[in-house]
Amino acid sequence: MVCPAMVAPDDLIPLDDAARPLFAGVDVGGTGVKIGLVDDQGRTIARTKMATLEERGPGDCIERAVRTLRGELDQLGLTMEDVAAVGLGTPGTMDIPRGMILEPPNLPHWRDFPVRDCLAAACGKQVAFANDANAAAYGEYWVGGGRDYESMVMLTLGTGVGGGIIVDHVPVDGENSHGSECGHIIIDYTDDARMCPCGQKGHLEAYASATALVKRTREALAAGRASSLTERVVEGEEVSGLMLAQEAEKGDQLSLDLILETAMYVGVGAVSLMHTIDPGAVILGGAMNFGGRDSPLGRRFLERVREEVRRRAFPIPAQKTVIDFAVLVGHAGYIGAAGIARQAYHKKQG
Repeated sequence: MVCPAMVAPDDLIPLDDAARPLFAGVDVGGTGVKIGLVDDQGRTIARTKMATLEERGPGDCIERAVRTLRGELDQLGLTMEDVAAVGLGTPGTMDIPRGMILEPPNLPHWRDFPVRDCLAAACGKQVAFANDANAAAYGEYWVGGGRDYESMVMLTLGTGVGGGIIVDHVPVDGENSHGSECGHIIIDYTDDARMCPCGQKGHLEAYASATALVKRTREALAAGRASSLTERVVEGEEVSGLMLAQEAEKGDQLSLDLILETAMYVGVGAVSLMHTIDPGAVILGGAMNFGGRDSPLGRRFLERVREEVRRRAFPIPAQKTVIDFAVLVGHAGYIGAAGIARQAYHKKQG
């Protein structure tokens, strides 16, 4: 397989430069939907976004998404006939073979809905359906930070911890559509392990998410740990990952300790996934990257993850597995959804 060049996330290419066929990707979130049109090399021709308006239900959202996509196509002088296939990524539990979204926590009005077939009927196209985190992982694998590897793992660090796994170019969905739930691997099996929002104890998400970081910070402050955070909390500010990053950059030791502790947990989780899958890369995405590679704090966070991997992993994976930040930022979801649709399309074409 020849890997495409890495896509600059903020670049749009002219339609005349696009490699046909074209594919559309729809990335559904709890508050917003991202829609993009990409070419056969994963380069974005057009993109837009709209509100999910979750309370109106999935039918309304799908109808508006297709209308929005048609509008983007119209501006380019195209129609839906120019789109080979469409990819759809949604959060929450799902039955991928049946195209069903089952019990998405942040989409309560979308329960038990045939979302794939609804989109296919609305746009008249073959639709590939994926978990949103796996779609983002596929985007990074196809044209982002994982483009040089046949297999990779992506961890998305945000309010929760999402994950995606690509093995030999194929997203891992699993027998029951519950594959690649990397945020729910167990890193603490003790009776007093932290509770994950899913209702089980000891999961990576209970330790390495932004929610977990805030909880650990509040516990440290309540225990009397000295920190410049205290003054901001007394003034009425809510504790957040951004607040910790700001104070750590100013020299607050507690903030730095908690951020690097989070990196340690991420490293522990990464090693378990490395020993299971042996990927070429572990890519860290999501909003909680502490400035990423452009920030001294972000680079320190990343190096702490790498240190933990080197300390715990088998020697060869510890040496060879790339640990790095994602590069597609907020575009990975729609690019990956389109990429999964592309994969299914080309397979069908033979």
